[in-house]
Amino acid sequence: MRILLINPFCPLSEGPSPSLGLAFLAAVLEEAQFEVRILDFVVQPYSREGLEAVLSDFQPALVGLTAVTMTFHSAREVLADLKQIDPTLPAVMGGPHVTFCARQTLEEVPELDFIVLGEGEATLVALARSIAQGGGGEGIPGLAGRSGGEIFCASHGPAPLDVDRLPVPARHLLPLGRYRTLNVAVSMTTSRGCPHRCIFCVGRKMVGARVRYRSPIKVVDELAGLSAMGFAQVNIADDLFTANARHCMAICDLILARDLQVRWTSFARVDTVNVPLLERMKAAGCTGVCFGVESGSPAILKTIRKGITPQQVVSAVEMCNTAGVPPFASFILGLPGETPQTMAETVAFGERLREMGVSYGFHVLAPFPGTEVRENVARYDLRILSDDWREYHANRAVAETAEVSRTILDGFLGDWEKRYQVWLGELKGRLERGEADEAEAWPLRNLERVDLLYRLMMERALERHGTWQNGGRPLDEAQALAALCKRIGEQPGFRDKPLAAVLKEARSSGGLLLEQRDGRVRWSWLDYL
Repeated sequence: MRILLINPFCPLSEGPSPSLGLAFLAAVLEEAQFEVRILDFVVQPYSREGLEAVLSDFQPALVGLTAVTMTFHSAREVLADLKQIDPTLPAVMGGPHVTFCARQTLEEVPELDFIVLGEGEATLVALARSIAQGGGGEGIPGLAGRSGGEIFCASHGPAPLDVDRLPVPARHLLPLGRYRTLNVAVSMTTSRGCPHRCIFCVGRKMVGARVRYRSPIKVVDELAGLSAMGFAQVNIADDLFTANARHCMAICDLILARDLQVRWTSFARVDTVNVPLLERMKAAGCTGVCFGVESGSPAILKTIRKGITPQQVVSAVEMCNTAGVPPFASFILGLPGETPQTMAETVAFGERLREMGVSYGFHVLAPFPGTEVRENVARYDLRILSDDWREYHANRAVAETAEVSRTILDGFLGDWEKRYQVWLGELKGRLERGEADEAEAWPLRNLERVDLLYRLMMERALERHGTWQNGGRPLDEAQALAALCKRIGEQPGFRDKPLAAVLKEARSSGGLLLEQRDGRVRWSWLDYL
């Protein structure tokens, strides 16, 4: 039995990385002897014709899609095409969005047959086995769906997984070559679970309050494998990597014992770090720690049950500076109780942290399905302004408080983005005048390079213009690359772009493939590592 898994489109500006969730699902399905293929529309352009071709070639018996709130609309569009191509093909969706509005989703999306609730590996394998035997999904723990024209939702999920027994994520099915070419970090986890109760987050409800750990040996084996693939950065995506200092230390000790040269980042809470731990992380390759600070207002921190204080944030930053680990901080504006005064507190606190060497940024509250803040919106004196899930990217307001309106929140974020654009413009000017060195220039050059590469991928530039008949002797590589740049550079939207430098770099890093046969020149992206 064949199973097709689909990752819907998500803008590169949202910083996606290769889908770890789909890679885990694919791994357990392969372990259960199913044949699996993944379509990743984050870095591969989507078309109905392309989907139809894959369905015809692969002939899956089940199709699974994943989605967060922001990408649910994209997933639904793929699902609609899927069912028009083959109305009989069972479709299942998972992820935090559909987990917490399963019945509503099934009522509103007739094309969807099943929803996996919460942690999905065991449930999806059980569904696949049932379909392979000619059955349905009713009675499977952790599953919602349709049976006899009625909607059912499991009253409970399967027992929490022993994450140390999970197979290595099936990343060989993901187009890692494209992500690596785009210089995107690759993610992995060392644990699952979050013991904290922040009212704006569903992490605890998705994977449980008890933190379950993978063995340090398996973690470091996987880290070594990712390092060998040539990714510049690995992101340890645990909800809280530093939840258990002994576990964290053991991983760092193994990295050092194996002399593994790898750069990685992690998430942490400010009340779970200390100087010895941070020093060990630094020695083991940690290049940054991200703290969810959320607000500079003690009152708001208490309301959202964050369980930290601004002074603890300052102390954690001081410890990072002592250990030499760059700290990053994220803030959320528009939280319950937000006023112009609390916003000013947060902005001032961010500036104080900046003076201490902290890079930081702002988002606005997105009351996602399943969060306490959405389920008890009246209690928190919030007004939800939109249920258009495409707007739930946390970069524009979809909710407002009694004293801070959408206009105020969007105005602040707009000004914040303008400050960044001004900084980029000033940097570009300094580069043109020869006043900036390469280290300073890197953020701008990388931004321009990634943007151009992504456009080339998503607009199918190589597919449309990267193959031609040469007719004579094979071209040397420089000639073939120059011809490719000329062909693409003649297309609207790519004129006056630094194609030669960007494509030459992609070729040197292994992201571009060249094939010459029978007088034909063909350029393509490296998809699979």
